[in-house]
Amino acid sequence: MQTLQQLHPQVKTGSVISAVDLIRGIGHYAGLNIIEVEGATGLANTNYEGKAQAAIDALRKQDFVFVHVEATDEAGHDGDLELKLRAINYLDHRLIEPIYNEVRTWDEPVCIAILPDHPTPVEMRIHINEPVPFIIYAPGMEPDSVLTYDEESCKEGYYGLLCKDEFINELMAI
Repeated sequence: MQTLQQLHPQVKTGSVISAVDLIRGIGHYAGLNIIEVEGATGLANTNYEGKAQAAIDALRKQDFVFVHVEATDEAGHDGDLELKLRAINYLDHRLIEPIYNEVRTWDEPVCIAILPDHPTPVEMRIHINEPVPFIIYAPGMEPDSVLTYDEESCKEGYYGLLCKDEFINELMAI
């Protein structure tokens, strides 16, 4: 397996933050440092604030940081819509918002991408093979016309549907 640095030479250093062994293992083989966060559980009670702070600290020194949160996936497997919505809210306010509020003040621009690794609809309780919505933010980047973050709306965005490694290639081109 080629490392992220071999595939994208602009990435000199990077880390992965996750409570999931599989994701940490993929990160290891991708050449990323593994950052352990106390209280990271892979569930809705995970330490969102600790992950946010670990990501901010890593971004001060590294080119790339991958933060993985399993909570919404697990809520989907449980068929628990209320828990899934609560986990999405936690992601927004306890993880993404603190990272965004910090990095937007930096002189060095930071690009942020937000996306699930796969859909796990609560009504099906399993992973499905469908495209996932994503957001890419970078200072100075003009927003497209999409106002809602969901699978159907994001298909109408600037990038449309991306396949295989098209997403990471687009992200690395920013």
